[in-house]
Amino acid sequence: ARGKPLAFSLHIYLMAPAFVNALPVTRSQNVVGSSSFVSQRPSEARVVAARRAPRMSIDEYANELIATANAIASPGKGILAVDESTKTIGKRLASIGVENSEANRQAYRGLLFNCAGLGEFISGAILFEETLYQSSKDGKPFVDCLNDIGIIPGIKVDKGLSPLGNAESFETWCTGLDGLSDRAAAYYKQGARFAKWRAVLQISDKTPSKVSIHENA
Repeated sequence: ARGKPLAFSLHIYLMAPAFVNALPVTRSQNVVGSSSFVSQRPSEARVVAARRAPRMSIDEYANELIATANAIASPGKGILAVDESTKTIGKRLASIGVENSEANRQAYRGLLFNCAGLGEFISGAILFEETLYQSSKDGKPFVDCLNDIGIIPGIKVDKGLSPLGNAESFETWCTGLDGLSDRAAAYYKQGARFAKWRAVLQISDKTPSKVSIHENA
C-alpha cells in the first residue's frame, strides 16, 4: 500500500573464518523518547584505538577462503537458510500443532539435514547458533551430517534488529558486533565456514534515511 514502508533485507555472507578480523566495539546506551538504542558511531578516540589495535592476519586462511567461496558458488546449487530464531521457528511449529521445544527444533532440522539427495542441490546451510551445536537423533553432529553430503555449514552471527535513534521510528540497525570476534572463533572451531550478517533498510517516501544507510553500512 502507498505510504507503507517496505523492508529491504541485505544479507552479507562472509567466508570462513567468520569475522576473524572483527574488533571489539564499545558503545554507549542512549534513550530517544521511549525507544532505547545503542549508538554505533565511534568516537574519535575509539577510532584511533581501533587503528592501533592488532589485527589477526588471514593469510593462513587464504586457500580455505577461496575453496569455501568456490564451493558455495557451485553451478546449479544454492544456500539453505535454516537460521530461524527460536521465536520465528516457533511460529512454523505452531502452525502444525507442534510445541516449540529444543527437542522438536532439533528433530525438525534433523529431517532437513538427512533428506536424501539434499547435497545435490544445496552447497551451504546457514545455521542458528543452537543448531550449530546440536546432533541428529543417532548422535551425529549436524555439522558432520552436512559435511558428509557436501554441504558447507554456515552461521548467522548477528543478534537481531534494534530501534535506530535519530531516524524514523520504524528504522532499525543490526546488533551483534560486541563479542563478535570471540563468538566467531568459537563458531569456526565448531565447524562453521561462512557467516551471515543481516541489515534491514525500510523503503518509503522518507526512508531509508541517511542515518540508517550510514549505520547499517
